[in-house]
Amino acid sequence: MTATGGAYRPVHPVPKEARPTVTTAIDDATDIGRRLIAGDERALADAYREWSSLVYSLALRSLGDASDAEDVTQKVFVKAWQSRERYDPARAAVPAWLVGITRNTIADTHAARARERAIADQVSAVTLDDPHPAAEAGLAERLLIADELAKLDPEPQKVVRLAFFDDLTHTQIAERLDMPIGTVKSHIKRSLTRLRSRLEVSHGAAL
Repeated sequence: MTATGGAYRPVHPVPKEARPTVTTAIDDATDIGRRLIAGDERALADAYREWSSLVYSLALRSLGDASDAEDVTQKVFVKAWQSRERYDPARAAVPAWLVGITRNTIADTHAARARERAIADQVSAVTLDDPHPAAEAGLAERLLIADELAKLDPEPQKVVRLAFFDDLTHTQIAERLDMPIGTVKSHIKRSLTRLRSRLEVSHGAAL
């Protein structure tokens, strides 16, 4: 990742004999924090080099998915850059500040997953492809979902069906369709937002 974005690339740990002393590390973190506040893009690159592995490890441990952990890592450093003027070195060192941003970003990702799963469960429950639909899924709602799915362009429709009817992961869909995983996620997000809006309008349920 550069100062303005890009794919996450794990940073290999520095050999033990080459690691700085604790005092030097603290001084380096202080310098990076000072330069970040001043808007020095090189400071963001330095912060990424120093602590991206920490952020990635925390995200991977919580989310259990390498792709999501990569997304979180990128988002954390983008958020750090965007909120650099609010960073207070008197309250936290840069690594601790980044860990705080990481925890919030991980929580947002878990919440997004829950929303996506809730909508997906509802879509799966009312699909006309199911010969034995759930009792609570009324015909009108099933027709509504089928109509919305039919309105999707062929590519996102295929992605949604693989995700929620075949229960494939984002990575599996990307491999099967030879499609970037970011594109898979975008198709799913946009499609579920559209379906959610229609469902909420139809029966006023807040997911």
